[in-house]
Amino acid sequence: MSTSTDRPDPEASTLALNRDGRPVSDRGDTVCVIGAGASGLTAMKNLREQGFGVDCYERETGVGGAWNWRHDRSPVYASTHLISSRPFTQFPDFPMPDSWPDYPHHSQLLAYFERYADHFDLRSHIWFGTEVVRVEPVEGKGWDVTTRSTGGYGPERTSRYAAVVVANGHNWSPKLPSYEGLEEFRGEVMHASSYKDPAQLRGKRVLVVGAGNTGCDIAVEAAQQASQCWHSTRRGYWYAPKYVLGRPADQVNDALLALRVPLRMRQWLYHSTLRLTVGDLTRFGLPKPDHRVYETHPIANSQLVYHVGHGAITPVPDVARFGPYGVQLTDGRQIEPELVVFATGYLPRFDFLDPSVLGDDSGTGRPNLWLNAFAPGHPTLAVVGLLQPDSGLFTLAHWQAVLFARLLRLRRTHPDRAAAFAATVQARAGERYSGPVKDSTRHWFEVGHVDYLRAVQRALDSLEGK
Repeated sequence: MSTSTDRPDPEASTLALNRDGRPVSDRGDTVCVIGAGASGLTAMKNLREQGFGVDCYERETGVGGAWNWRHDRSPVYASTHLISSRPFTQFPDFPMPDSWPDYPHHSQLLAYFERYADHFDLRSHIWFGTEVVRVEPVEGKGWDVTTRSTGGYGPERTSRYAAVVVANGHNWSPKLPSYEGLEEFRGEVMHASSYKDPAQLRGKRVLVVGAGNTGCDIAVEAAQQASQCWHSTRRGYWYAPKYVLGRPADQVNDALLALRVPLRMRQWLYHSTLRLTVGDLTRFGLPKPDHRVYETHPIANSQLVYHVGHGAITPVPDVARFGPYGVQLTDGRQIEPELVVFATGYLPRFDFLDPSVLGDDSGTGRPNLWLNAFAPGHPTLAVVGLLQPDSGLFTLAHWQAVLFARLLRLRRTHPDRAAAFAATVQARAGERYSGPVKDSTRHWFEVGHVDYLRAVQRALDSLEGK
């Protein structure tokens, strides 16, 4: 296996022309990693540990992905903190400092990724300011990856790789709603991806649409900065405090999972805790949830109910339509916001890949994968980080990368085991690793971290012949 750190050089080792008539630079056994955020970094590190050369292409000028708020596509805003606690978020082989808070700030996360990249000597393998424009499978020969300078400047270059890791993230392409009359509205409209600082809300009448973690955070900031704040939600939700019994809530929940407490019992305990603390949320004007707790992605926010209870946030139902100067709600009320913030989430995008490669034949943006990582028919391709867990993401992305790196190694040393793994991918693509959840784009990649990690461990054991 190659451990070369040489940069792709079209002049050095050129294969036959590709289908577009361009020369192809042969990178041998080197693996291409797309993206230098959390998932891309751990993929690089684990591939190198298994002896593979790695070329990583990052469209921005630094590591960190979504957690580097200087990046154009970063959804991070000034006050962003983790919603999962530190022990359940960090990479298992690179712990965060014990002196850090339970829920670190985004600037600390960026520093963590920069130290991770330096500690494992990853920067020399990253092409910054370079975006991937096409990834095409070559029958029996790997993948042709075409890149260019970010922004489309300069010529395109194509290199052939033995394998590809897709780690471009799934929280950067805004999901925008469609409402009657929206184009006629004369107020200011933005998606949460453009929100960076509370100064954008100061002194304005603000309507926040969406009840995810970001929507709740922005509503809380509007409660403190705006002259008036409405928070529009389509349905009722469960709002989890960040601390329970004096500990981060995810740590308490994980203890119950470790004890194998049944879902119904955990739901009962959660409801009992809410009744003893905040009581019935409908008395604040919040709609009653139409689902049981843990059937949607948890909303970790200790301040929303506080500001609703103090009258600084007015809960309202969904928007019916827009007018030039106001908004009509589904209950018939009219409000007149100056600024509307759509905190309506993101959709995954893999513009450089034919959707059929990831099993998305209908082009909806929802790949059909096993373990949310492996595509049937393409044993040298993996998607890392395409998860929406009930805990931190980085640990899960680490073990996805470990599994793929070991798979590539065993394709050479034990091809029979690799072939059995490929058959499993074909048979079990689309498996879910959570209990019942709402059928919405927000929950496409929902996983329970305990169930998911157990599934990955079983796959590792099978791959290693245990």
